[in-house]
Amino acid sequence: MTTGFSPITSVQTRIHDITTAASGLRDIDAKIVGNDDECLLAEIGYKQELKRRFSTFQVFGIAYSIMGILPSASSLLGTALVAGPAGAIWSWVVASIFILTIGISMSELASAIPTSGGLYYWTFYYAPEAWRVPLSFFIGLSNTMALCSGSVSVFYGNAEEILAAVYLTNNDFVITNGKTYGVFAACLISGALATCLSSKNVAMLQTISSVCHTGLLILFFIALPIGTKINRGEFNDRGFIFGEVQNWSDWPIGWQFCLSFMTAVWTIGGFDSCVHMSEEAKNASYGVPIGICSSITVCGFIGFFILVCTASCMNPDVVSVLQTDSGFPMAQVIHDSLGNNWAIAFMSLMAACQWLMGSSLVTAASRQIWAFSRDDGLPFCDIVKVVNKKLKVPLRAVILSCLISLTIGCLCLAGSAAANALFSLSVLGNYVAWCTPIFLKLTYGKHKFRPGNFYLGDVLSPILGWISCAWGLFIMVLVCFPATKKVDKTDMNYCVVITVGVWLLSLIFFFTYKYKYYHGPKSNLDDEKIEEVSSIEEIALKSIEKA
Repeated sequence: MTTGFSPITSVQTRIHDITTAASGLRDIDAKIVGNDDECLLAEIGYKQELKRRFSTFQVFGIAYSIMGILPSASSLLGTALVAGPAGAIWSWVVASIFILTIGISMSELASAIPTSGGLYYWTFYYAPEAWRVPLSFFIGLSNTMALCSGSVSVFYGNAEEILAAVYLTNNDFVITNGKTYGVFAACLISGALATCLSSKNVAMLQTISSVCHTGLLILFFIALPIGTKINRGEFNDRGFIFGEVQNWSDWPIGWQFCLSFMTAVWTIGGFDSCVHMSEEAKNASYGVPIGICSSITVCGFIGFFILVCTASCMNPDVVSVLQTDSGFPMAQVIHDSLGNNWAIAFMSLMAACQWLMGSSLVTAASRQIWAFSRDDGLPFCDIVKVVNKKLKVPLRAVILSCLISLTIGCLCLAGSAAANALFSLSVLGNYVAWCTPIFLKLTYGKHKFRPGNFYLGDVLSPILGWISCAWGLFIMVLVCFPATKKVDKTDMNYCVVITVGVWLLSLIFFFTYKYKYYHGPKSNLDDEKIEEVSSIEEIALKSIEKA
């Protein structure tokens, strides 16, 4: 099997035809159904190396865990509240709807070609012949950088939560950049160690994480209103919650409302992790799309209620919440409603859940690194792509993911402006990686697309695809803007400098050296496996004809 793969045809469609038209061929049908995922992966061009331990719920769980709705929304609550309580709520609603369009478009791609290297593979498959190799390399590196940056931003938020809890315990405690990096590094390394468990245990970790996040949400929705009622006697009125779009920055109020999109954009931003688990998922062409769309929808609804609850219970003096000494606005909201001890408890629980988020994201990042190395897309790929035969886990990819994240995390030592760029880095890299294959599927690769089990039809699918591309382009521009209009070295958004710098260096690296070795996704099937898959497909076709 060569580098350029032939158009993908859904194996599951063939199985359905055999099942309905050739009921007498029970043995053949059982053989095909039993190897459904493996056959489809082989048709894509890869052999099965990882264990398929992830159920549909666990695929949903890894995205749900990475989004970590309460800790994530809490980490960027300050960004949301700059537009006031109503601005925070309605910006979330608008952004969530548009994010779902990207998730739906990505789900169609994932259903048609379910592979761990999805984004760069799809780019290669749908791109014009002359550009598909460099484009695929560019998207592969962008997605790798975005996932590693996402790990950094999650664990950095984790460090902030831990230090906020320490500050609430001891107000004399001084939070410094060095302490923040130290706690961040400890969280990241421990999360990477958890990722090195066997695939069965890592899958179970997603279930545990989902349960913990849900339990924390229930506690939040019960405790915060009760504490507010007891301590303050009343909630904020509906006009304050839903009607006051404020502006606590020097940007025009309309643009500040748009900047508040970033709370939802960053929080509901880990759904591509489902794609990277495709080769460990059962019934991937169905389970992965369900995981993507359900995680976006669930987190969109929950985030809305979190912000409504927060706006109802918070101190109506928004500035006092934004300028809290703890450096964490949600900690101040909980402190005002429930007191110091409850605030410490909540921040500790949030920190634990955010650690689980980070561990899930390290898992997704390591699978992307492993898949890209398997196709010779990264330096030292022969070393990195090795899978531990006993654990069935790409341990070396986990280690490389951890090292890259530790390096990117050094930005937090440069000050708050550079640290804030960590959140933007993952968003910019991800949106470029997400929207490129969607755009190519709609244009150059339209004739190649073969729908999988998840498809919205010939009319609705392209409409949502174009909407998602337009939204993605808008977010790519938005994420590069600084928080204030008057910019100096302390307020500069370094995202565009760092990201474009990495992109330029990667392209130079490709055209000067890597082009000799990276030729796009390549098959790793041996001759025996190719013959086995071909024989199964031949039996399937003959069965249909005979029926």
